[in-house]
Amino acid sequence: MVHEDCSKCGICAECCPVRIIDMGENGPQLLYPTACIKCGHCVAVCPLGALDHELVPLREQVPRDNYPVLDPQTAAHFLRSRRSIRTYKEEAVPREKMLQLLDIARFAPSGGNSQGLSYIVVQNKDLLRQLTALTVQWMEEQISSGSPWAKAYTGIVQEYRKTGRDLIFRGAPAVVIATAPKNFPLGHDNARFSLAYVELYAPTLGLGSCWAGFFEMCAATGYPEVYRQLEIEEGIGIVGAIMVGYPKYHYSRLVNRNPLQVTWK
Repeated sequence: MVHEDCSKCGICAECCPVRIIDMGENGPQLLYPTACIKCGHCVAVCPLGALDHELVPLREQVPRDNYPVLDPQTAAHFLRSRRSIRTYKEEAVPREKMLQLLDIARFAPSGGNSQGLSYIVVQNKDLLRQLTALTVQWMEEQISSGSPWAKAYTGIVQEYRKTGRDLIFRGAPAVVIATAPKNFPLGHDNARFSLAYVELYAPTLGLGSCWAGFFEMCAATGYPEVYRQLEIEEGIGIVGAIMVGYPKYHYSRLVNRNPLQVTWK
């Protein structure tokens, strides 16, 4: 729906990623409604707030004018200060804070605005211990099978069997598991974007995070007992996992990385 104060500037049509908005004499027209991916670009970009869309209503959008944009130095410091946290306090993360964290994750970019993710938050200590044991069991099976890449798991398995030390979830009080339909080809990629938002937003809530890569590799094989323990229904796959908790220690310095390598063409 176009309001009467539309200036017919054409910005909405130009910014539409699927090019289904046409500028007619009376303003923008939606040519193929069924092709709309509900990204909200057209409504969000209108400088006059003159465009509304039933799939992404204007009333649900938040004006940006009152929110400051980070200056480059502050943004760079914020991004560089992100650390993978592998030592956590035993303090549980309140459910309200976990919901706040995941509510931001759903705004991450996704292929064609497909989204398509659901989340399981595991905070039950017994279940976390069981998932750790199952991941180690899977590692042992991979080592026994003779897979050359599985040799890297040997130290982790030995440490767990000797001491019970959890090198899978690192004692984190919560693990966020992203799931998607198995027939959804963008599930894994979308989970990467979504959980990256979790990583970046977590420090603003006093939380730390780390990718649960070992568990994720185990789950990616469809390891049946993992899915049974999590009560994941048939047709749904695990596409990402990340540990979350209160960091036990504070990092005082920004660590360097390899020099930037760029090829210009």
